[in-house]
Amino acid sequence: MTYPFNNFYDLIFTQAKKRGRKTAFFVGDKKVSYREIQQRADTIAAYLASRGVAQGDRVALFMRNSAEFIYTIFAVSKLGAVSVPINTFLKESELAYILEDSGAKVLMSSVIYDKVVSSDEVQEQVTMTLWEGGYLGNSPRHVAFEQVMTFPESVEEVAVDINALAVIIYTSGTTGKPKGAMLSSKNIFSNAHGGALHVNAGSRDRIVVFLPMFHSFTFAIGVIMPLYLGASLVVIQSLKPFSNIFKQVLLKRVSIFLGIPDVYNALVKAKLPWYFMWFNKVRIFVSGAAALQSKTLAGMQAKFKRSTLLEGYGLSEASPAVCINPIVQQKEKSVGTALYGYEIKVVNDNLMELPRGEVGDIIVKGDNVMLGYLNRPEATDETIIKGWLLTGDMGYMDDEGFLYIVDRKKDLVISKGINIYPRELEEVIDAFLGIASSAVIGIPDENSGEIPIAYIELEEGIASIDEVEFKKYLRENLANYKVPRQIHFIDTLPKNATGKVLKRELKEQIREI
Repeated sequence: MTYPFNNFYDLIFTQAKKRGRKTAFFVGDKKVSYREIQQRADTIAAYLASRGVAQGDRVALFMRNSAEFIYTIFAVSKLGAVSVPINTFLKESELAYILEDSGAKVLMSSVIYDKVVSSDEVQEQVTMTLWEGGYLGNSPRHVAFEQVMTFPESVEEVAVDINALAVIIYTSGTTGKPKGAMLSSKNIFSNAHGGALHVNAGSRDRIVVFLPMFHSFTFAIGVIMPLYLGASLVVIQSLKPFSNIFKQVLLKRVSIFLGIPDVYNALVKAKLPWYFMWFNKVRIFVSGAAALQSKTLAGMQAKFKRSTLLEGYGLSEASPAVCINPIVQQKEKSVGTALYGYEIKVVNDNLMELPRGEVGDIIVKGDNVMLGYLNRPEATDETIIKGWLLTGDMGYMDDEGFLYIVDRKKDLVISKGINIYPRELEEVIDAFLGIASSAVIGIPDENSGEIPIAYIELEEGIASIDEVEFKKYLRENLANYKVPRQIHFIDTLPKNATGKVLKRELKEQIREI
């Protein structure tokens, strides 16, 4: 498969020449053209180069949805450097770990995250922080974006191949720390190209972006895909007030709406004004990150009769989209068919393909398969075998090639579209005085998709712990969305002969309640 651009900067440079005056994105009351994106990316690139950023260097983005996030992606690409978008819900130690693991020395941040980013733990990992959102300080290590945009010099583009590392997306697993999925421009472009074909998207579309841009789904499909097509984004910087999303959808004539299940759950229940229902231009709703409930799908179909809700499936290691229900045909409970150029197989433990309808491991092959995990060659070799990506999910395919997800093979918990891996939570819990061991599992939740809950076994001789102090400790050491919503103290965790906790039994106990 060939693509029209070599890298992210080549994309915006080419589009600026072709449709320079067209609005690339709306943010608030402002409109930004394709030419303006290129010009501002050029300025940021020149400034970064003057501060020593060169080809292969990593630039971390700990930013809210903003124009500056978009400019930075293209600026970094111009230098042949690598962007590292980071989950802004993380706490100091979690952010510091990713900065250290990625090797990022420059950090782009929004001032609303000042408390986390300004901590000693984070700052000792980087040499410079650039601030979006009105930073008022004055230090060589801390620079306001407004100051950067006055930089008078320029820098030549570094020619980088489409297969070169372009972005590192940190993804959660079930064990250990987050792993950096290394993605090339080709990986992302294949998603943009295939995704557009599946939903029949084109340059006349307008796509609303309110999900966090650091998320692989939003990054590839919400940001890069519209610009790849020469379309327009409508950038929403904050979910509060939630009504602003619908106001912008209406005023900016949004045609493609990207969301996650809890958003659609809310939409089904919301009392939207008649004029929104009558005048909105949304033709496609896309749902990713977690499974849609049947009642949500039915509710959306009943409420938005002129629109189609398409459910898809992906993972960061696949850049991230793997499949989606095609616009011409949808099947309930299915996540659709493979995007253009991709292959999906359902296999047994020996990677032998299973008959249609039989449940097995889902594997994927195509231009979307990541380059590998950063600094983890063994994990890469275990995950990519002969070009096939082992997703860790289980499912089956029907005779028409529609994929159905049955369960996650790993113990991953997905809450509001964000991955939570239990072992990290267990390590934090087990470090609290008086706790012998713990097990975290996910249970279904109507609003969040899933929520994490914890089972705790106390040390022998300990009758109880101070639960107020324990919950305070969890809030201080974990991002809010990771904190277990329920905590159960039990005498003994169920274990097998080797001492491994049998989480399956814990899940069965929950179902029986």
